[in-house]
Amino acid sequence: QVQLVDSGGGLVQPGGSLRLSCAASGIILSNYDMMWYRQAPGKQRELVAEDSSGGRTVSADSVKGRFAISRDNAKNTAYLQMNSLKAEDTAVYYCKAARFNPKTSNWDDYWGQGTQVTVSS
Repeated sequence: QVQLVDSGGGLVQPGGSLRLSCAASGIILSNYDMMWYRQAPGKQRELVAEDSSGGRTVSADSVKGRFAISRDNAKNTAYLQMNSLKAEDTAVYYCKAARFNPKTSNWDDYWGQGTQVTVSS
């Protein structure tokens, strides 16, 4: 059974930092593209950062220079380091692992349950 567990969210003041974790079981994360999404109240879920299994990382313009995605393959865990947080970063953050399945010609993807990040003074 595949499970992704998001953690590390909380309440932080503007300008502060948090590190989110996404611990995986049932799959080997190094074989998957890893992504972090977020969803603010009343808004659509948006891609924040991506780390492909080939090592290419991409960040949304809104977080570029402030957020960094990484992974620790030995711990089978992905991270999102968030610095210089702003009120507009308030959202529920979700990790996602995805891999193209050539047998089905579809993507296999798995989501974490989400962790709340609130940036407020």
